[in-house]
Amino acid sequence: MTTTKTSFTPLKSTDRIQSLDIMRGVVLLGILIMNINGMGLAGAYGDPTVSGGATGWNLTTWITANFSFEGTMRALFSLLFGVGMFIFMDRLEKKGAGINAANIYFRRLMWLLVFGLIHGYLLLWTGEILYQYALMGFLVFSFRYLPPIKLTLIALLLFSIGALWNYADYKNDVKFVEDVALVKNYKLEGKTLTRELQKVDVKWEEREWKRSPEGISAYNTNMRKGYVDVVKFLAPENQHYDENWPYRYDLWDVLSMMLLGIALFKWNILSGEKSYTFYGIMAALGYLIGLSINYYEIHSIMEGNFSLLSFSKASITYDLGRVPVAIGHVGAIMLFCKLPVLKWLKISLAAVGKMALTNYVMHSVFAMFIFTGAGLGLFGTFQRFELLYIVFAIWIFQLIASPIWLKYYQYGPLEWIWRNLSYLKRHPFRKER
Repeated sequence: MTTTKTSFTPLKSTDRIQSLDIMRGVVLLGILIMNINGMGLAGAYGDPTVSGGATGWNLTTWITANFSFEGTMRALFSLLFGVGMFIFMDRLEKKGAGINAANIYFRRLMWLLVFGLIHGYLLLWTGEILYQYALMGFLVFSFRYLPPIKLTLIALLLFSIGALWNYADYKNDVKFVEDVALVKNYKLEGKTLTRELQKVDVKWEEREWKRSPEGISAYNTNMRKGYVDVVKFLAPENQHYDENWPYRYDLWDVLSMMLLGIALFKWNILSGEKSYTFYGIMAALGYLIGLSINYYEIHSIMEGNFSLLSFSKASITYDLGRVPVAIGHVGAIMLFCKLPVLKWLKISLAAVGKMALTNYVMHSVFAMFIFTGAGLGLFGTFQRFELLYIVFAIWIFQLIASPIWLKYYQYGPLEWIWRNLSYLKRHPFRKER
């Protein structure tokens, strides 16, 4: 009996699906529009009244970002990650990797989890997503053989559970606000607070202090300290997200989009194979449904004067807005990929997408240097709309630098390290001239 030795290696550039690389580039740049608020301002990612300004151009920036980008870039990032891991396993199995395919797959995720911890704790980005993607990636493995209709139904079920949980949180918030009013009445009447109301009072006071000018100033001061001090300051926040978000949000927010992404890929929607009409209808319907719901949510929040309950109530329909808009983005990006226009931009976006891990982490490196005391210490000094200047500067840099880098190297630096660790072998880095 003879055996044939098979080499399991990463994808060659000629084997990549260009539409996915272009979409990945668009999403990678787009997600910075949302992330920059958490990177440069205290408590302002969602609520513009906390810091960064809530009038004029600052309010316009918040409305525009929440109308078109909030949740949708993360949704597409998750979608693309699910597709990427499915393609990764599928091609390994077709090469006859057998059980070794699973070894490489899970080793790849294990190292991604490590990268996520380094990214959050040492590169100082508490909103990082690599850790969560690694955890959800372990679960995706078991669903990869399912037909697209079943993947879609499971994704819809996960979205529904998330919406029900958001509704339960809203009802709890209603009770909380009622209790806060009761606490104020008790204090006015000189009554002794019950133990339950004492807890409500403490929780409300903590919330209000974090949102107060004094609380924001204290947060800004801590972020402008030296590197080690900032690491210590953000460690509890990182730990909170790593411990609570996987079961509270990621299963319903991230895993759902990964499964939906695999379904869309199996239907040949993400490879640009459908007609112009198909993608046009996809974009139109997605935007019509999603943007209408996003408008309703934004209007409700503003009518509610950015109150706790206005945000909490808007979260109930969160997925009904962001998922259709994300689908609309998919249709629009696929149309862009198919149209014979702006070839130079497609090449640059595809290069950014091929180096997605490096470019994503690079956002945090830039932010650490600009905002924290490890660099310029400018945290909290920019208004919300001014942060967009930094976003555009990073976009320009990555659109120029990524294709230049890939002209000389096979992969981005972090992609190369990740591949070597996944396959337990050293791959060529520089391109042969």
